[in-house]
Amino acid sequence: MRKTILMTMATVLASLSLSATAQHAASPVGKWKTLDDETGKPMTITEIYEAKNGTLAAKIVENLGLPATCDKCSGQYKGKPFVGIVTLWNLKPLGDGIWGDGKGYKPSEDRSFNAKSIKLLDGGNKLEVKGCVAFFCKTATWVRVN
Repeated sequence: MRKTILMTMATVLASLSLSATAQHAASPVGKWKTLDDETGKPMTITEIYEAKNGTLAAKIVENLGLPATCDKCSGQYKGKPFVGIVTLWNLKPLGDGIWGDGKGYKPSEDRSFNAKSIKLLDGGNKLEVKGCVAFFCKTATWVRVN
């Protein structure tokens, strides 16, 4: 009897672990390393999370290569630390694992943009972030942090 219970518990734990891994790969929720567009050097660790309204949002949780404070920023972030700045918000599911139709802010350039889409690549290890200002669009690739 005791052996059966232990075997059942082991099976349940193993299936939960596999389920969590599958969800991790299928969802952009988690921590991502952002890279400088021109040099490819790491800039921040940004965390994507589910907001209270059910949309996705992202904020900087670690500064890897930026100045300590955002002196280029305007408004509420001017002179504040980069850590804590919200960079994506109001991302809605668009289907096929793509989120978008939200807003974004790139503090290193003090630029707001329309967050057109974010899409998982490479089995969930990379994230393609596409932002547009008017009809000019740029795509950045973020790398998942384990």
